[in-house]
Amino acid sequence: MAQVFNRRTNTIVRLGIFVGVPVILALLTATWWYYTRSDWVRDVGVAHAKVQPAGNIPGAGGYSHQLHVGGLKLDCRYCHTGVEISSNANIPPTETCMGCHAQILPKSTKLEYIRNSYEKDEPVQWNKVNDLPKFVYFNHSIHVAKGVGCSTCHGNIASMAVVYKTEALYMSWCLNCHRAPEKFLRPQSEIFNTAWTPPADQIAQGLKLKKDLNIRTSSQLTNCSICHR
Repeated sequence: MAQVFNRRTNTIVRLGIFVGVPVILALLTATWWYYTRSDWVRDVGVAHAKVQPAGNIPGAGGYSHQLHVGGLKLDCRYCHTGVEISSNANIPPTETCMGCHAQILPKSTKLEYIRNSYEKDEPVQWNKVNDLPKFVYFNHSIHVAKGVGCSTCHGNIASMAVVYKTEALYMSWCLNCHRAPEKFLRPQSEIFNTAWTPPADQIAQGLKLKKDLNIRTSSQLTNCSICHR
């Protein structure tokens, strides 16, 4: 029987195995790395990634930080009362909303879900936009006390009609700050300023704040047990 394949075919097959397989594995690894690290996977910048309770009410889109914080200049702590003393920023109870809306727009259809919540004594089931995995521990109060502002993690929330993620919240991103906090620290008077931008001498000011606030980066902030408990 005549030989079907040329002898060189064996060499080509071997090259295909030893060269092609690693290339395919490298491409699969790169694809997996890009997929898991992309902002698209974490819904960064997607305003409607989390549908809030008011999303199905005509003319309503949930709580507008753009209106309340950007327009009416409400302080973050008016609603997130525990942010300076608790690990959680806390979602405000309906009573907080009704503290204003019992008098302001008391019959608006856009606030029907708030009134129903108050009358039935059932909390509004808000959906978290910035949420961490269960194996990650994050304490809001210590970050606020040590000069980390709201907008560092949440972006300029005062400009958002619908809240969206501005950071993917990957561990490597957290470590960028834990290793060099001077790049992000700000004065206490600017913690709740969502439009704050670093000054030209941020590093110099940050290093001073780091010293004044007794922030130790040599080992403490990069210890695994700080975030994984």
